[in-house]
Parts: sequence; C-alpha cells; structure tokens
Amino acid sequence: MKQTPPRLLIIAGSDSSGGAGVQADIKTATAFGVYAMTAVTAVTVQDTVRVHAIHPVPASIVRDQIARVLGDIGADAIKIGMLGSRETVEAVADVLTGHASIPIVLDPVLVSTSGTPLMEERTIDIMTSRLFPLAALVTPNLPEAKRLTGMNVGDEPDIVRAGQRLREHGAKSVLVKGGHAEGDCVRDVLVAEGGIETFEAPRIAAVSAHGTGCTLSTAIACGLAKGASLSDAIRHARDFVRVALAAAANLGVGSRLLDHMHNASCI
Repeated sequence: MKQTPPRLLIIAGSDSSGGAGVQADIKTATAFGVYAMTAVTAVTVQDTVRVHAIHPVPASIVRDQIARVLGDIGADAIKIGMLGSRETVEAVADVLTGHASIPIVLDPVLVSTSGTPLMEERTIDIMTSRLFPLAALVTPNLPEAKRLTGMNVGDEPDIVRAGQRLREHGAKSVLVKGGHAEGDCVRDVLVAEGGIETFEAPRIAAVSAHGTGCTLSTAIACGLAKGASLSDAIRHARDFVRVALAAAANLGVGSRLLDHMHNASCI
C-alpha cells in the first residue's frame, strides 16, 4: 500500500518568473516529497528584474480556496506568504482560526526583493494582531523585523530583543533571518519559548537571487509537515536554500533563479 505523502497548504501570491511565490513554493515542496496545495492571494507580473504589476485575488476567493482544500484534503502544515490587503489578512485569519492544530509558518512578506511594496501599511498591524497568534513560526528578515517592531536590529542582542518583541504578539517562535547583514557569515536567530538558537554558515558570495525567503519558509513548513522538530526543520531548510542558491541559474537579465530541483534526477 502506497504511503500517503505529507500535505502542505501554501497561501501566497503567484510569481510569473517562477523564482518566488507559489511557483517557488510548489517546487520546494516537491523537492521535499511533500504534496503541495495552494490558495493564491494575488497574480503578479514579474521577471528577474522587478515586480511590474499586482492583481489581488478577491478575499472571498482566497478564503474559499483555503476552506475547500482543508475540508477535503486537509494539511499537515501551512505556509503563508504574500497577503497584500487587509481584507485578505482578515479572511485568512477567519478561516484558519478553526484549524489551530496545524502548524503555520508565516513569512511576513512586506516588500519584494526588487523593492516593490507587497503589503499596505495599514495592514501590517492587522497581520500581527490576527495571524501572529496562529503561527508556530514567523520568519522576518532584518528589514522586516525592524519595520514590524520599530527597533534597531544591528547586532545579535538587538535581533534577540526584536524576536522577543514579535513573540509578544503571540507567535510561538520567531526566526530572524540575517541575510541582509554584512559580513562573511549569515546568521539566523531563532527566538522560541525554549530559548535562543543561532544558525550560521559562510555567505555565498556574488550571488543575487529572489525567492530565498519564500523558499526557506516553505522548506521549514515541509519539515514540520514531515514531523521534524522546529530546529531540525530550520537546519534542513537552510541547507536546501544554500545549495539551491549556489546552483542558481542566470536565465534573465536580473536576479538569478534558485535551482529548487538541484537534488532531483530524471528516471
């Protein structure tokens, strides 16, 4: 009898370049052997240079995508990425409130890699008040952590304090990603109820790619869907992103595109 694969529901926007968003999330889940389902929040016009346009999906459609998938197939983990509007945040929170047993990884996507705002300013407070309490893990990068808390995030003690501040909004754990910091080493800091854990590795020099945050959060969610501890899920996800980044392809004229299928082989 064939074993049922772990199930991951992805709530995020679509990226026409395939480098980030739902497309990157599906490729990541497939690489981890996890069955991916989606609730698309927006259709974006993107290439490797920038986001050219954003077309939001109505909040009611987002809500119904989630409800139908969870009601029929179910999920072992949920990843939330780009949400955009206040109405969508509230719709997602409303439908997920009834599924508290499913671990949620929330990537608070505020701005694209190219600098395009992806969430309205008035929506950020709604996200922290309604979605953070549902999340097993929130994964802000340094600029997002600064914007969400209004705090300086210059060194590790600052980062820990910012993570603790975000936990005060209800998130069980916060992983502050250090990719935007300078230096030869990339450090991500996990602030959780059980304490502080730092993950570090040498920086991969001279590689610029978009979609690393999407990929990391989805890879962590895949680990949780497969029953891994949070620490192990983060460690494996970081390893996956590092290899995908090192193998990133220069297919366009802008950012490189991660090789999400670096460990796949044709049969």
